[in-house]
Amino acid sequence: MSESIRAVERALDVLMCFTSQTPELTMTQISELVGINKSTVHRLLATLESKRFVERDPVTGIYKPGIRLLQMAFLTMEHNDLRRLAAPYLQNLCNRYRENVTLATLDVADVVYIEVIESTQRVKLAATPGQRLPAFCTASGKAILAFLSDGDVRHVLEQGMPKYTQNTITSTEAYFEDIRLTRERGFAISEQEFEDGINAIAAPICNQPIASVSIAGPAYRLTRERMLEIGPDLLITAKNIAMEVKRTGNLEECMTE
Repeated sequence: MSESIRAVERALDVLMCFTSQTPELTMTQISELVGINKSTVHRLLATLESKRFVERDPVTGIYKPGIRLLQMAFLTMEHNDLRRLAAPYLQNLCNRYRENVTLATLDVADVVYIEVIESTQRVKLAATPGQRLPAFCTASGKAILAFLSDGDVRHVLEQGMPKYTQNTITSTEAYFEDIRLTRERGFAISEQEFEDGINAIAAPICNQPIASVSIAGPAYRLTRERMLEIGPDLLITAKNIAMEVKRTGNLEECMTE
């Protein structure tokens, strides 16, 4: 590997240190996360800062993602074919059930929301496109993981299974039992596993999932019984989105059966 390619790889490693759990970092923290000495990290951060990919607080010296990343994220969202094709189906779900409806993809061990249709009800969730959440304990992530190979699931779980609530599944054995139930139903359920008071249901788009569609809301409204009622309709919506993707030729390997 040439030195220039190595430098690009290291710069990307630095950017990937920033997550929803670590939105702000010191140079020392970044150095420890990427396993590179501070002098090299300092040079990389200086270059990224000059191009506005990161910003540095002049008082604290803490770094955070810069405006250039935001601009690129908006560009990606604007030209995302899956988001465009799924939009009318997501809106129909929101109209029927009056809860937040999201479209999400898997990125290593996180799900990234690429579209959010907000509920019209007074009590609703705060979610935004571009938001990242842990895949293992969210319905959106579980719907995708359940239809990957067991090896791929284990790789995600090895990234960590922190206990966010009393309901978070932190045992690998228990998690694979939950995966088995998800595969049988065809859709995933998260009952206050990531956040107290919040339930969600999600279905994968395609048999080899490229994304998932989910409905989330307060647990007192979106009860387990209610989610099980919604499940078949959510599966139909996910299948319709998959067929739309396949019909337009955007993803030949998107199998709907």
